[in-house]
Amino acid sequence: MSILAAEEHNPLLPPLGEIIIGFIAFAVVMVVFFWFIAPRFEQVFRARREAIEGGIERAEAMQVEAKAALEQYRAQLAEARTEAAQIRDQARAEGQQILEELRTQAQDESARIVARGEEQLAASRQQVLNELRTHIGTLAVDLAGRVVGESLDDDARRRGTVDRFLDQLEGMADGRAGATVSEGSR
Repeated sequence: MSILAAEEHNPLLPPLGEIIIGFIAFAVVMVVFFWFIAPRFEQVFRARREAIEGGIERAEAMQVEAKAALEQYRAQLAEARTEAAQIRDQARAEGQQILEELRTQAQDESARIVARGEEQLAASRQQVLNELRTHIGTLAVDLAGRVVGESLDDDARRRGTVDRFLDQLEGMADGRAGATVSEGSR
C-alpha cells in the first residue's frame, strides 16, 4: 500500500509539468517585466523626479527673482520717497521765496503809496499856503490901507507890503521856535 500511496497523486501538489510550465511562464513574464515594463517605469519615475527637481529649481530661481524684484521695488520706493522729500523741500523753499518776493513787493508798494501821499500832502500844503498868502495879502492890504489912510491899489506896493508882512510873520514864528528849542535845552 505504500507503493500505491506513493503512486497516488497528492492533491496539494500540482503535477510536475504544470510546475515547469508555470515556472517558464513566470520567467517569461519576469523577463518581459524587467526588459520592457521596468525601464518604462524607470523612465516615468526619472521624468517625474526631474520634473519635480526642475520645478523645485524653478521655484527657487523664481524665489530668488522675486527677492531681487522685491529689493528693487524697495530701492525704487526709497528713491521715490527721497525724491518726494526733495520736491517737497524745494516747493517749501520756492513758497518761502515767493512769500519774500510778495512781502518785498508789498513793502515797495506801501513805500510808493506813502511817498505819493506825502507828495500830495506837500502839494496841498503849498496850495493852501499860496491861497492863505493871497487871502492874507488882500486882507493885509485892506487893513494897511485903512491904517495908513492911503490907497494901496498899486500892485507893486501891495506885493512889497505883503511880502514884508509875511517875512515878519515868519521871522516871529522862527523866533518863537528857536526860543522854544533853547528853553527846552536849558
